[in-house]
Amino acid sequence: MSAGRTTKTLVMKFGGTSVGSPEALQNVARIVRDAKNDWQNLIVVVSAFSGVTDLLLQTATEAVNGNAGEIGAAVNELYTRHDMMVDALIKTAERALAVKREVHGLISEFSSLCTAIATLGEATPRALDAISSLGERMSVIVVAALLEEHGLRAVAVDARQIVETDNHFLSANPDFEATRQKTHAVLHPLLQEGVVAVVTGFIGATASGVTTTLGRGGSDYSAAILGAVLPADEVWIWTDVTGVMTADPRLVPHARTIPILTMREVAELAYYGAKVLHPKTIRPVVEQGITLRVCNTFEPEAAGTYIVRERANHAHQVIQAVTAVRGLQLITVEGRGMLGVPGVAARTFASVARTGTSVPLITQASSEQSICFAVPQSSTQQVIRALEEEFTRELARHDIDRIWATDEVVIVTVVGEGMRNTPGVSGRVFGALGEKRLNVIAIAQGSSEVSISMVLDAKDTIPATRTLHDLIVEE
Repeated sequence: MSAGRTTKTLVMKFGGTSVGSPEALQNVARIVRDAKNDWQNLIVVVSAFSGVTDLLLQTATEAVNGNAGEIGAAVNELYTRHDMMVDALIKTAERALAVKREVHGLISEFSSLCTAIATLGEATPRALDAISSLGERMSVIVVAALLEEHGLRAVAVDARQIVETDNHFLSANPDFEATRQKTHAVLHPLLQEGVVAVVTGFIGATASGVTTTLGRGGSDYSAAILGAVLPADEVWIWTDVTGVMTADPRLVPHARTIPILTMREVAELAYYGAKVLHPKTIRPVVEQGITLRVCNTFEPEAAGTYIVRERANHAHQVIQAVTAVRGLQLITVEGRGMLGVPGVAARTFASVARTGTSVPLITQASSEQSICFAVPQSSTQQVIRALEEEFTRELARHDIDRIWATDEVVIVTVVGEGMRNTPGVSGRVFGALGEKRLNVIAIAQGSSEVSISMVLDAKDTIPATRTLHDLIVEE
């Protein structure tokens, strides 16, 4: 960080693993304290403690299924987990007592909600949002008290006071103008007094005050929303990895951190399984030119990855990363009678959609005699049955010869904006795989040319990923 104090605004978000243990939380406190030396205005967005949201929702599910006995066990676990954190971190007796009192009140609220669900035998999306919000509402109380233990002035802020959303429960959409007004009213007075605002991630509320949650990547999204409406100069996402990696280090041990990524590259990486920010969560800040950085709570000195809207020069690194999505099968609908018949693709994917299955890759031969697409293995038989039902007549008269699935496959994707401006990238990619005698079953590339996806046999996951990662190293 630069020496000297500025009047600029920083939003920092800490995920579940970053607040998952007393040791991790002490790291958080040190990071925040150091940042406060350089940033006049500091907002800290925190997730629930690691595993807590899962416990809350699992207990609600058990309550729906009539297993009311699980409620007491979950309540005891929540007491134990949060009290342990407080005892380990908050040494001022009066402060620790006050924190426990607040947290215990929220655990009691959780117990009452689950008891009501068990009685009704039903959990509505609205009820699930109320339950899942409790993890963050508990964690901010502990984190704010911890920062005060470290000599900072800190206040826990419930995001339901400032993030206004629609009533699309489980995945609510923010009203940015309403949120801007509420954020200025609640946060600006705190910031002007030099207070660190510790805000619940993941949650918001409707205009009438009903609790909502922001869905996948919710805490990251909270940080981006606040960064956009304040506005912040920078948003830092603290997690358990040192930025975005060139590949999954479990597959490629020598994978490294990518210094800079564009939003389009991040979108492709997220879609194809890389552990990165969900594109929705970063759009509010990146589109406004606010610097976004992904950092490692456990290696705070590492630079991490910066995510930008555009990068002027891609030539130095054509391919940025390689991802692998496993546990898939490729389904093919084929038949000579499909040639020139309109609506076959529409009927195919309408049938798939009715099963609730996500399709990560589609490819069709120009002869129109086959359509193939990837689906999760767990959905394969359900999808095939739906397609056979949809095309019963076509199968009977052999317009469609068969509908079948491969064994398990993997989608390996190379990503990089520089591929758009560099001739011969596809040749290098397929040439490298060919040299290793790795067979490509299907190929898909979007018109944006930011990624090339290939379907291979599952057994080729590691050699294919490492072979393509070597192309990054060679550049």
